[in-house]
Amino acid sequence: MTVTASDDLLPRLPVADPGLRQRHLLALPDGIGPDEVEVLAASRFRAVRWEDAEPEPAPTRGIVGPVTAALGIRAVGSTPVRALRVARLSTLTGPYRVTAQEAVALGLPPTTRVAYDVRCPRERGRPPYPGGDRDGLKRAFPDGMPVREEERVLQWLVAAARRLGGSVRIGEREIVLTPDVEASVDLTVLADRWVEPPDALAVVRTVAPQAHPPVGAPWAGPLPGSGREALGWGAEPGGAGLRAALERHGVDDERERRRLGAEAAAFDELMLAAPPPELAYGVLVDLGLDGTVSVEVAEETELPLLLREVPWAAEGVVAYRVHWEPVDVEELEAERCSVEHRVARRRVAPLVQAITRALHARLGGEVVDEADFFIDPADL
Repeated sequence: MTVTASDDLLPRLPVADPGLRQRHLLALPDGIGPDEVEVLAASRFRAVRWEDAEPEPAPTRGIVGPVTAALGIRAVGSTPVRALRVARLSTLTGPYRVTAQEAVALGLPPTTRVAYDVRCPRERGRPPYPGGDRDGLKRAFPDGMPVREEERVLQWLVAAARRLGGSVRIGEREIVLTPDVEASVDLTVLADRWVEPPDALAVVRTVAPQAHPPVGAPWAGPLPGSGREALGWGAEPGGAGLRAALERHGVDDERERRRLGAEAAAFDELMLAAPPPELAYGVLVDLGLDGTVSVEVAEETELPLLLREVPWAAEGVVAYRVHWEPVDVEELEAERCSVEHRVARRRVAPLVQAITRALHARLGGEVVDEADFFIDPADL
């Protein structure tokens, strides 16, 4: 049975623990069970497992001080809790029940009902580089960005908070990051089937009739003329350099040109007669002021962890990425984007989902979001 934040059986968040404010927190709304957090962790980390956590000690009177309802401070018993190990040195202890007063005291959103106490190493590197900061981590760590295990854990925490509608409280700086749930627009279908470009275009057109192949004329063979013109020699600047290089090596200039020209012409004829199979291609959907949606098709070499042991993925996986590119691409990396961007995003998201549903109905396989978290196609 899934235990949610509304269950009275959950232990209370130990806000009286003096070390709690120095550690990161994953804060979630009501209705999110630990099994959902576990699945998201298994999507990013190996050997995820639940362990018995050390019981929180009851604080001494000197640490607690007076009990105040405003801060929600109280003595904590020894209620046993579990810890979800996500990495060698990192765990999420909980879930803990959070009251509205405790959420306010910690700076968390008032919708917070459950929290996980994140214990991970403190590993910092250089200050952040200029540029986009969609996750808010640059704002949270202006003096030195997290590196190694702390970086991996924090990136996952933000991605999980975005997926579950929660927040991440950064320990020592007491900064709360609440990622925009709607910012994750792109979806990917991972399947064991390759469809040719005309077939993929036909599938996309069932949803977006204006879809078309990328602009550009297909290759029609070598340039007209002899091998000399086809290779761009003669008046082209590169020809002089090649001629000088051949002369330095004692190669007859005209004879070598003719030989290379004949080889190039023979290769072009072979490619026209038996063209190599497509390794990647795309489909575009122009949306005017809302930007462009593209379907990018190619073999996938870096599979999500949960897919690597699936039997059908053993023979190779093809990724069909449905990607939205707005008119102003910098807005994609803004922590707080403009109103115009949000309006366009809300218009485009249903189209991205519809294209993904059509592709999945044709191909099967699995659907993942930008963070490689799996999505049930029925939820699209």
